Amino acid sequence: MNTSIFARRVLAPLALLLVAGAAHAQGDNPYGIASVWEKADAITKAVLFTLVAMSAGSWYVIITKLLQQARLGAQARAAQKDFWSAGTVKAGAEKLSEKSPFRYIAEASLEATQRHHGLRAKVDFADWVDLSLHRATERVQRQLSTGLSLLATVGSTSPFVGLLGTVWGIYHALTAIGVAGQASIDKVAGPVGEALIMTAIGLAVAVPAVLGYNALLRRNALVLDEVRDFSGELHSVLLGSGHEEPAATEQQPVGLTPALA
Repeated sequence: MNTSIFARRVLAPLALLLVAGAAHAQGDNPYGIASVWEKADAITKAVLFTLVAMSAGSWYVIITKLLQQARLGAQARAAQKDFWSAGTVKAGAEKLSEKSPFRYIAEASLEATQRHHGLRAKVDFADWVDLSLHRATERVQRQLSTGLSLLATVGSTSPFVGLLGTVWGIYHALTAIGVAGQASIDKVAGPVGEALIMTAIGLAVAVPAVLGYNALLRRNALVLDEVRDFSGELHSVLLGSGHEEPAATEQQPVGLTPALA
C-alpha cells in the first residue's frame, strides 16, 4: 500500500481516536488538556501545534521505514533465491521485481561493463566495476536513511519545545500571583498545570522519536549488510565474466523506485 494512503487510512483515524480518548478521560477536569486548550493563548497553542506536528511526523517516518525495511528484507530473500540460480546477470536481474534495489544494482553493474571504453578504459576493469557497484549501493543506503534526520531532530528538539511551553506556563502562574497579590492554589494551579502538561507532551514526543531512530539505525545496518553482500558477490561474478555480459538495457539503469523512497 502506498505510504501516503496508509497514513490517511490508518494514522489519521488513530490520531482522532487518541484525541477523543484523551478528551473523554479528562471529562470536566478544570486542569486537564481540554481546559488548557480553551484557556491557552496564541503562544501555548503554537507550541501544542508544533509538538503534535513533530509527533505525527516522527510516527509517520517510523511506520513507513519499518514497512520499507520489511519490504527490502523480502526482496533480499527473493534475490538469494532467484538471482543466483540464473545463467547470466541479465537473466537474474529480470527475475527480480522492478522495485527491487537488488535489480537496480545488477542493472547498474551491467551498464558499467558496457561503458568501460574511451577514457573510462584507462581505469582498470575491476576498479571500474567496483566503483559502479559502490555508487549503486551508496544510493540504496541514502534512500534507506531518508527520514532518519527528522527523527533525530524531533528527539533532540521536542523537549525544548515543551520547555518553552513550561516556561510560558510558569510566567502565567507568576502573573496570576502578582495580580491576585497572594499565592493561592486556585490562582496558580491552572498555569502550573499547563506548564507540567507541556513538559509531559514534550517528553512523550521525544522518547518515541529517539527509540525509533536507534531501532531503525540497527535495522538499516542489517538490511545494508544484505545489499553489500549481494554487491560483493556480483562484483566477483562480473570479474569472472569480464566484458562478455550483455547490457541489461541501452538506456540508463532505472533509478530507485518509490518503494525505497
